[in-house]
Amino acid sequence: MEKKSSLPNPPQMSPYVFTLLLAAFGLWCFWDGWLTTNPDMVKHAMFNRVLSTILIVWGVLDFFRIRKRGKSGKGKQ
Repeated sequence: MEKKSSLPNPPQMSPYVFTLLLAAFGLWCFWDGWLTTNPDMVKHAMFNRVLSTILIVWGVLDFFRIRKRGKSGKGKQ
């Protein structure tokens, strides 16, 4: 009485999608915090500077962590 699903499995998402989103949002915050000349953004500059630092570092660390995990997984197969 096992019910088989006729639906195909969803495609796998690349492991770098989250890393790319972190880096993109970090770069956007970097632009808003450090490079923009818009006077309305001055009150948000410190938040954007701190957040850009956190997100860019997190994105770089995540990239190397995923890359290391991928290399170690290929060696075992």
